[in-house]
Formats: sequence, structure tokens, C-alpha cells
Amino acid sequence: MKYPPHHFVKTGHISRCQICNSPKLHLILDLGHQPLCDTLLTKDMLNEPEKTYPLRMMWCEECTCVQIDYCVDGKEVYHLDYPYRSGISKPLADYQKDICLSLIKKYNLNSEDLAIDIGSNDGTLLGGFKREGIRILGVEPTNIAKYANAEGIETVQSFFDIKLSDEIKAKYGKATVITTTNVFAHMQTIGEVITGIYNLLKDDGVFISETHYLLDVIQGGQFDTIYHEHLRTYSLRSLIKLFDQYDFTVTDVERGSRYGGNIRVHITKGKGRPVSPNVLNLLKLEEEAGLDKLETYMQFAQRVQKARLEFMNFLIDTKESGKSIVGKSCPGRASTLLNYYGVDKELIPYLAELSTSLKLGMYLPGKHIPIVNEQIIFKEQPDFIVLMAWHYAEVIMERLKAQGLKSDFVIPLPDLRVVKNSQV
Repeated sequence: MKYPPHHFVKTGHISRCQICNSPKLHLILDLGHQPLCDTLLTKDMLNEPEKTYPLRMMWCEECTCVQIDYCVDGKEVYHLDYPYRSGISKPLADYQKDICLSLIKKYNLNSEDLAIDIGSNDGTLLGGFKREGIRILGVEPTNIAKYANAEGIETVQSFFDIKLSDEIKAKYGKATVITTTNVFAHMQTIGEVITGIYNLLKDDGVFISETHYLLDVIQGGQFDTIYHEHLRTYSLRSLIKLFDQYDFTVTDVERGSRYGGNIRVHITKGKGRPVSPNVLNLLKLEEEAGLDKLETYMQFAQRVQKARLEFMNFLIDTKESGKSIVGKSCPGRASTLLNYYGVDKELIPYLAELSTSLKLGMYLPGKHIPIVNEQIIFKEQPDFIVLMAWHYAEVIMERLKAQGLKSDFVIPLPDLRVVKNSQV
């Protein structure tokens, strides 16, 4: 199975749609030149020049996929010391365990079946399959793979492509399910990945992709999900358009609340497979929401620009009144938000992370805000804490308050709001 040439996204400026190759791309939001959100800086690096790249949110009027129009080479984005670990976030670890249980039930998986996770990170998702007796294998290009292997989650440290799929098939046999969570929107080599997945799946095998969902991004004003890792933000319509170009059928779809709203798409090997009513229902919802109309995206852009002004006014007013305000968490989306808004350490002196985070002692790219152990917020008790991982706001607020935090909380998106500590 050969893949279309445009499904190898070339490094640099992109002038046509990454999915359907249409030239009908519209600029929705220009977020300026920004650094790579997960290339955190050491103290020594603060004395060096810093690379930035264009970050523009584009919309394709043919297939409705939102995408960025500049691709940074994947080996630079997913460098060996990439600092993200899924297993240290309890809500995420629990969520990934639930994914496994639902897939085992849906596809009647047993000990004969092989489940492969591409972009498997520290093996948290695969751990759920392993506990239920399913055979597993992870594929992870960064050094995070060593954490998985240390925990007994067998992981190949490599980028996934057709050649690797051949090697895996020869050694482990074919897979019943292949998963990617928060990975499939990131890949420059879409064609290599889809062809490699096809090669590895059994004849009735299923590829399950979970990513941010365009409808939630637009309805939630979530511009902060746009960063260089996220080459594409999929609508269901665009995913169907993508897999129509291969021997696959989009057979089912689910929505979830992760990342502030996600889509989990089930893509079965072979054309003409039975399709769940969920697929048509969600396509209808996308149309009703106006995902096929430029005006929808222009309204989104206006909302983002308004949120920026409100946030900056709040920060400046807080500082002028002599009150203290700090940041909590440093997910990738924090880099987009703080760099686009223009917030530096004068306005937010630090970002507090979990004591187990690999990001401690580093600095936010672009704005150089230090990332520190969250124990500091319990000592200092600042007046306000900005929740950068605002999509987990409820869980974070409850935990911090239970541990003795007295501060009020600022939730920057989708619209700025302040939650009093007494209201948590």
C-alpha cells in the first residue's frame, strides 16, 4: 500500500492541507514566532540565543482540518530528553487504565492478542493491558522509554515507520489493536505511520487514535492546544477524509473530556466495514456547529483576542494592587498561552510543578519563567494561583485546598474566571 506524497509533511512552511492537499487554507490566528513548548531551558541555556518558529493556526475549507503551517523536524521536537511523563499525573493514569478496560471489553481481547501503543511514553497505558493479561509492546522515540522498560513494559525506543513495523511483525506477530493517545496529531510522517499500522494489524484489527478534538477546541476557545507538536487538530470529517485515502474504515467514534475535550476514533483495517451510528451522529453535530464555515473560526479568533486582553488586565491590576500571583503547572499549552499573551516572570514569578516532575529546575521556553517544586505555594500562600492545566482545574483545586492551600484560583480559559478558595 503506497501513501500519497503529501502525507510526508516536509519540514518548513506548509502551503497545502496536510490531510487532503487542498490549497484552500485560511489563517485563523497568528500566535507569533514561538519556541518549542517542550524544549525547556536549563540555567546555562538562558545565556544562549533561542530558536523560535512561526506558529499560525490555519483551517482547510475542504476537509475542515485545523493545522499549523510550519513543521519543525520531528527529531528536534521529540528530542531524547523530552520531559513529558504520563504516569506522574494520577487523573491521566486512571484515565488510561479506563481506556484499556473499555477496549478489552469492546474487542473481546484475551492473552492471545497483542496490543501495541505508538508513542507509548512511560508505558502507563500499556500497563493497563498487561494487568489484564494482554500481550503488549510499546514504541517510544525518547529516553522516557527507559522508565517503561524498567517497569517491565517492553518498549522499543524508536520512531515508528514501515521498516520498524516489519521488524515488529517478524518478532511479535500481528496486533489486534494498535493505539495512539495524544500522538497521531503530532506526526510528520502520517503516511509512513498509517502504512506501518496497516502492515502490523490483523485483517480485522483496529487502530484507535485519541487526540484533541476540533469541536471542543473551537467551542472552548482553546487556542493553547496549538503548538508545534500539534501539527493538526482533527475534526471527525477530516479523519474520515484521511483514512478514505487508505484501505481503512472509520467504524466508531467516542468523545471524552481529556485535554479539555478529545475524540477517540476506531479505524478498522479494510474498506466497507460496518459503521456505528455514532459516526453519522457526530458528523451531523460538526455541521450544526459550523465546523465547515469560516465565520465559526473568525468568531473563535475574536474570543481568543478578548481573553488575552482580560487576562493581561487582570494580571496588571493584581500587581498594581500589591497582591501576589503565581502559576501552577507547566503543560505544553502553558508555553503557547504565556508566550502569546506576553507574560514573563515579572508578572508570574514562577510555575509550580509536582515534586515528581522532570521539569523542575528548568525554565519556560520563550519567557524564561522558572519551574519550581509546588511545595513553595504552601509556604508562600500567594493571593492568586493561575491554573495553566486549566482543563484539570477541579481536580487540582480540590487537591491543593485539601493539602492546606488558602489561595484563590484563576482559570484562564475558555473565559477568564476567578474561583474563591471558599467555593472549592
